[in-house]
Amino acid sequence: MIKKIIFFSLPLSFLGMFLFIKPAFAHCPLCVAGAGAGLSLSRIFGIDDSITGIWMGAFLGAMGFWIHNLLKKTYIPFQRLLLYLVIFVSTLISFYRLGLINEHNGLIYDIPKLTFGMILGGVLFYFADYANTYLKKINGKALFPYQSIVVSLGSILLLSLGMYVVLNFYI
Repeated sequence: MIKKIIFFSLPLSFLGMFLFIKPAFAHCPLCVAGAGAGLSLSRIFGIDDSITGIWMGAFLGAMGFWIHNLLKKTYIPFQRLLLYLVIFVSTLISFYRLGLINEHNGLIYDIPKLTFGMILGGVLFYFADYANTYLKKINGKALFPYQSIVVSLGSILLLSLGMYVVLNFYI
């Protein structure tokens, strides 16, 4: 009897999910997923902390934009930037307190590699989002399908490749 209930209830529940699904109020769910996947892969494959930090900074930036869009209303001036910074700084503080960031993995300009990469990735992601918004504004629409994803993840990928070249061939 229970097997029959499970057999019929699972397909019906999946069908119900798709029929009554609500739209996501995200900055760009694919950007968040892409940054998170890049971060996870960089840790799994043992990639340098500065490159991992770039992806972590982008991921935190995407989360900040996502939360801002969930609010639907601006309550304070510079709310978007402040949310971005609060998420970023609170994550950095928690990483330091938990010992996830240390100097044993190396320093770049006297800053731990993970912190340096997070700052670089966060700043780039923020400006890439503004560049993408500007491109859409002057053209009245996106220039090509998935432009936001290409601009966001493409800029992070190029920065990661640049960091790889600098770390392996110049430092």
